[in-house]
Amino acid sequence: MKIRTNILLRVYIAFGLVVLFSFAVVVQLCRVQFVQGAKWKAKAVNMTAQFRDVEAARGNIFSVDGSLLATSVPEYELHMDMLGAGLAIDSVFNDNVEVLAAGLSQLYGDRTPREYARLLRDARKDGSRYQLLRHRVTYQELKKIREFPVFKNRKTKNCLIVLQQNKRILPFHALAARTIGYKNENIKNPVGLEGAYSAYINGENGRRLMQRIPGGTWMPVNNDEDEIPAKDGADIMSTINVNFQEIAQAALLRQLDSSAADHGCVVLMEVATGEVRAIANFTRSKENTFKESFNYAISNAIDPGSTFKLVSYMTLLDQHKLDTNTIVNAEGGKYKFPKGPTITDTEHDNYEMTVKKAFEESSNVAAAKLVYGHYKDNPWQFINKLYSYHLNDRLQLQIPGEGRPVIKNPANRSWNKYYTLPEMAYGYEMNLTPLQMLAFYNSVANNGKMIAPIFVREIRRMGSTIEQFNARVINEKVCSDATLGKVKSMLEGVVQEGNCKRVIKNPRYTVAGKTGTAQVADGTKGYKVKKYQASFCGYFPADHPKYSMIVVVNNPTRGSYLAAKVAGPIFREIADKVYANDMEINQPSPVSLVGNTSMPKVKQGNLKALKHVYAKLGVKPLYASADAAGNGVDTSNGIPFEDTRYKEGTVPTVTGMGLSDALYVLGNAGYKVTVRGSGVVTTQSVTGGSSIPKGSRITIELQ
Repeated sequence: MKIRTNILLRVYIAFGLVVLFSFAVVVQLCRVQFVQGAKWKAKAVNMTAQFRDVEAARGNIFSVDGSLLATSVPEYELHMDMLGAGLAIDSVFNDNVEVLAAGLSQLYGDRTPREYARLLRDARKDGSRYQLLRHRVTYQELKKIREFPVFKNRKTKNCLIVLQQNKRILPFHALAARTIGYKNENIKNPVGLEGAYSAYINGENGRRLMQRIPGGTWMPVNNDEDEIPAKDGADIMSTINVNFQEIAQAALLRQLDSSAADHGCVVLMEVATGEVRAIANFTRSKENTFKESFNYAISNAIDPGSTFKLVSYMTLLDQHKLDTNTIVNAEGGKYKFPKGPTITDTEHDNYEMTVKKAFEESSNVAAAKLVYGHYKDNPWQFINKLYSYHLNDRLQLQIPGEGRPVIKNPANRSWNKYYTLPEMAYGYEMNLTPLQMLAFYNSVANNGKMIAPIFVREIRRMGSTIEQFNARVINEKVCSDATLGKVKSMLEGVVQEGNCKRVIKNPRYTVAGKTGTAQVADGTKGYKVKKYQASFCGYFPADHPKYSMIVVVNNPTRGSYLAAKVAGPIFREIADKVYANDMEINQPSPVSLVGNTSMPKVKQGNLKALKHVYAKLGVKPLYASADAAGNGVDTSNGIPFEDTRYKEGTVPTVTGMGLSDALYVLGNAGYKVTVRGSGVVTTQSVTGGSSIPKGSRITIELQ
């Protein structure tokens, strides 16, 4: 009996536990269904469908003349829903698959129609709802694909799934690449204009409903009601001049290669506005080629060398310590300061000379003796004047990465009362970037007004200006007018009579500036290894300055390391070409009589520009009326003018044109251009007058 009772008890307990467990399951089911139902439904939806960002097209970056420096080109990724609405019926799919395969084969030519048909049939057999058709599809190709019968049909067109991706391109490739910069999610610090103005350029991303399909792939849901379109970014109007930039880069590269230098930079700036027209930075790579990998012009703060003598002499003159005709003894080009440094000149026959002559010959001894002699008992008088120029302040540039300037003072631990002043006099024991030095020289050209350089003129959205930028005034007057006149004369003397007259002096226009040859420290080795930096900073035309410029070449190892012979030729080449290209500079224009038998060779292009050039240069036929060049009137068979025209919808003929005219004409006609060579267009890949779709690429070769 006990055994039976014991067994029944166990059965009841087990049955009770089962009932209790079942009840708990029912309770939990009810809780999930009714209490937590909304939460789990939302989570399920979120795992299978969610809104995802659609990248906005980034804004364009333009040069000062309207040329594209950076732009976003749309590329597309095409997928196909093989079981989508309209194609679910086998007969409809079979009726369209061969035509679609033939169209894709004809458009791309990478597979036969049979291979494309097999690919599409296999995808349908596998039940693919997101079959990849093509990567990197251009807009012109997409337009053609949308005209295929299956994608043109109202019932089946939604089977084509289009994903837009924006590709950033630089139409002029390496031209001002570092200044333009780039966007990279993996790089924390912004680079160039792309980084500095990303808030404007990036635009606002849109949102698109995406559905998760087997395999973990997210497929767009074609539901226009739920889609939020992206807002394209604003456009940046930079101050860069494409032609001047090309001139600067070519001249710098040529000299860097010739002198086997480590790196170098050039900055060309408009005097009155502070707008940077060209900026080039090149570094020698491990492959022994030059690349634009670091912006030395704005970031590399080191000893400026003898270009700083302008600051020293301006201070001495403005505080009435001396005059330009004051006599100074350069001690034969070598002098040992009591308890201080031994300073030498490049020229060893410098003895007694005027201050102006000492500046023109770039005597280190003279500068050091003058500064130390007048300020050794009160160095703060000298330093405070330097601080009044704001040389110890950053320029607050529109581009990030500006180097920090350092101007020592007697309160610094590194100050030495016997060494520091003599060394500072000719550009040592301090740190300045090339652009900071240029801003000071520009103030002399700008009648004493010091302004901060700018790289962006305005920001536009949909063609309308939303923000404008002007140069910030740093110092309304760096010195008195009397001092200004004296330092201008001294700067002109360097080129006219000093150590640059054989390199930079030009009979057609005047240049004012100063050389700088500085020994630079080599890391932990300091100054034990002989490494030099050659620079030239100045402005032109000196009598009515339009542009200021600085050239810096680091560690030239082939030939001379002196600034006049290394940096001088770069300055001269750029200045000559800029002067020749800028028709706004008030150039003298003597009339050149060319006769009736032959005319100056001209490139085809814009008629208005051609007339302007002839009129500016004063070119006219020998016996024609004086206004023949301006009006195209020629009574003796001299200047024939013919404007370049083309028929709408056809390819223009650009042979004989210069690069800028050819790009302008082909761009306006709606074609993409690939450029090879330099000079005048000799051939074009598509004959003028041909009819090809807009957006096609045309290659032009120049010689």
